[in-house]
Amino acid sequence: MDSSNWTSVSHFVLLGISTHPEEQIPLFLLFLLMYTVNISGNLSIITLILSAPRLHIPMYIFLSNLAFTDICFTSATVPKMLQNIFSPTKVISYTGCLTQTYFFICFATMENFILAMMAYDRYIAICHPFHYPMILTRMLCVKMVVMCHALSHLHALLHTFLMGRLIFCADNRIPHFFCDLYALMQLSCTSTYLNTLMIHTEGVVVVSGALAFITASYACIILVVLRMPSAKDKWKAFSTCGSHLTVVAIFYGTLSWVYFRPLSSYSVTKGRIVTLMYTVVTPMLNPFIYSLRNGDVKGAFVKWMSRIQILFFR
Repeated sequence: MDSSNWTSVSHFVLLGISTHPEEQIPLFLLFLLMYTVNISGNLSIITLILSAPRLHIPMYIFLSNLAFTDICFTSATVPKMLQNIFSPTKVISYTGCLTQTYFFICFATMENFILAMMAYDRYIAICHPFHYPMILTRMLCVKMVVMCHALSHLHALLHTFLMGRLIFCADNRIPHFFCDLYALMQLSCTSTYLNTLMIHTEGVVVVSGALAFITASYACIILVVLRMPSAKDKWKAFSTCGSHLTVVAIFYGTLSWVYFRPLSSYSVTKGRIVTLMYTVVTPMLNPFIYSLRNGDVKGAFVKWMSRIQILFFR
């Protein structure tokens, strides 16, 4: 394209999930409900873990960080999406768009690392139960969480910087509900080769590295569990991993489908639907997945509700 036709874009237009007026109110109510459930559910998980001393162990330290990450991950996109549903312009500034991209990538990466840390926790708990308190100390957990945050911000900074180098044409309409990497790259007038290369190299290393670590951890867990003589012990060991495996399958399945494919084969329509799964649906379901399948969390919740009833109804 002739460089004389390039224009400086000061803002983008987020077209959202649907452009049909009759669908706006149902979509707003649906996503407002999902966002409310997400925030309240994950805040409840964090409050339960902080208020119950018996849950101050590595497994629940990581779970509370996952809940915090889910709140931030969803908050990076959903509030703006809800605002734009009834906005006549649906505008987001150029700086606001890059900021949204940064935090979206940052918290998606953070979730990726936290899921890997939770797999490591299960590996130590099942394969080395007698050394668990000595290996996963409170200080090690803090260092792992801090490293997770640092790497996530560096990863997000890299991709946001590369996005900031692109020049955009007169068409500033993004057919998505947030500033998605691929949707933005399709609007660029300049080459996106370096952006795509980094997604398919550094991005794949970050995501696939964590997934490979999770897979290796569970391979070791399966080998140890299969050698257990008691069927009851086998079931107890596997039951502690079920919640985590469910979240891992949903998160990595949808994330890989959207990003680890050529830009030319990217479908915005299908991408929107799949993106909704790991940005809105999965963070909303995580508190239920972990609480319904976890006796410690359910027990802490019952005690918490009992204290609330005594406080307000005595």
